[in-house]
Amino acid sequence: MLNGRNTQTPWAGDRPRLRRGFGQILNWVVAALVLTLIVTLAFQADDAYQATRDHFAKRAPVVPDTFKASRSYPGHKPGLAFDNHSNTWWGPGVTQSGEGEWLEARFQQPTRLLDVMITPGVSKRVDQIAESARPHRIEAKITAGDGSTSTKILTLDQGAGSQRRKFRVGDAVAVRFTLRSAYGADDKKQVAIAEIEFFGRSNSSS
Repeated sequence: MLNGRNTQTPWAGDRPRLRRGFGQILNWVVAALVLTLIVTLAFQADDAYQATRDHFAKRAPVVPDTFKASRSYPGHKPGLAFDNHSNTWWGPGVTQSGEGEWLEARFQQPTRLLDVMITPGVSKRVDQIAESARPHRIEAKITAGDGSTSTKILTLDQGAGSQRRKFRVGDAVAVRFTLRSAYGADDKKQVAIAEIEFFGRSNSSS
């Protein structure tokens, strides 16, 4: 009557209910949850795409550009752990487990890594497995191109030969491997690592 519009007024009992109080709050909560889900999916879409590519990609060796270590045994510098020869090795030159000693590889450009292969000891040969202690647990600290860091723990087996582990990291510029424990450690042996190999996506992967 007061709004001046020629509209039909519904009879009492036929009026639509006004959603107030709890019902209105519930609508806002649902809308907020849906919006949050959409935003989350949008941000994670690229991560899911990259993870799918990583899973199906062919692997290719990735060679670091420079190397360094906390210390090295004479004649067994850090570069020998990245020279693609399993009969050369790096060792810190200290006995027992060498806990806290580290070996680092660096890349000139941020590099996406998928796997790492480690050959513990002085060689991959079974008859030389007792000549040194072998790493058991290794802490891998990854530095990304933006300066952020992340950490992975690699646990190796006691046997001789190369051991491959998943190592999916994006845009790595440095990886530092720190010894945490070792097999066969004693006062007359040092820990040795014959080879560390990185693998990334092959250029032939689509």
